[in-house]
Amino acid sequence: MTDCPPRLEKKLVTRLLAWYDQHARVMPWRAIRPQAPNPYHVLLSEAMLQQTQVATVIDYFNRFTEAFPTIDDLAVADEQQVLKLWEGLGYYRRARNLHACARQIVSEHDGVVPNTVEQLLKLPGIGRYTAGAIASIAYDVPAPILDGNVVRVLSRWFAITDSTDEKPVKEQLWALADRLVPDKRAGDFNQAMMDLGAMICTPKSPACLTCPMNKHCQAREQGIEETLPKRTPKNKPTKVTHHVVSIQRKDQFLFTQRPADGLWSNMWQMPTFETVSEKVLPDQIKEQLGLQVGKLKQCQSFKHQTTHRTITFTHWQASNVTGRLRKNAGLWRRLDQLGDLPLAKPQLKVVASLQ
Repeated sequence: MTDCPPRLEKKLVTRLLAWYDQHARVMPWRAIRPQAPNPYHVLLSEAMLQQTQVATVIDYFNRFTEAFPTIDDLAVADEQQVLKLWEGLGYYRRARNLHACARQIVSEHDGVVPNTVEQLLKLPGIGRYTAGAIASIAYDVPAPILDGNVVRVLSRWFAITDSTDEKPVKEQLWALADRLVPDKRAGDFNQAMMDLGAMICTPKSPACLTCPMNKHCQAREQGIEETLPKRTPKNKPTKVTHHVVSIQRKDQFLFTQRPADGLWSNMWQMPTFETVSEKVLPDQIKEQLGLQVGKLKQCQSFKHQTTHRTITFTHWQASNVTGRLRKNAGLWRRLDQLGDLPLAKPQLKVVASLQ
């Protein structure tokens, strides 16, 4: 196993913290010394930053903290309001877990975000990385973290050439992160690791010449920095087609709610048919909604990428709509009356095309 000698460990920590003091990214949830971190803001930002870039998260974070200034406010909020504010950020399970976290923290911890990794791991949606990030950043607990940026930095520092997706290698990286995180300024160190990966030690064309750690980087010494980290090739996403039908009565359109489980669960959409051909759309509309439609006009097609699927959305516009909507099958809304309906992300593009 790759080891980190104590002398090198001290040099890495000292140099990285000195760099961070000069170059730390400014973020609305980040406390700059001597300001004390807000644990609620740390929890909120970590939930949003999972699989999402910082630049995208900033506006969402500001909207959330304006709507829910405290964790108590978030705990008593309606789920649909939470999902509406999350609309467009994707991976909606994060929003539900965040909401559940707030409720559990209020009910079991008197509204105080737990300060230990062990307690944080008991909260909904909190895994090993997120628990370490919250504990270290909010409370300066010397807990390690391992996100994509940190994996890349450690892989290059120690020239780890095996696939970082393999469990033994991942555990090796966790051990290195645990060995490096200092007893003091643990949160600053972990954030410095992430900042270095985001700003200097980037996936492509890393800025090694300006990197404060270049004299201690084994990959740089061997000339293999751009080949690391190694990853196991992933399976290609499955290609599927979803047919979205805009059904209009006067100035209102029909919206239906997705199932409680699965992709975009409980979000709202225009009637969408996922496993049928376009030829049977009128029959499906009749069967599921109770409405009879005339000719369907194809308006647009676009692709949406999820983790495991490449979805082609085809938008159809219905004409000559007759019949009576089945009970609880959906809601009629004007496009300027969607403020309380959290829409599934691809539906935003369909709605925008009709406005």
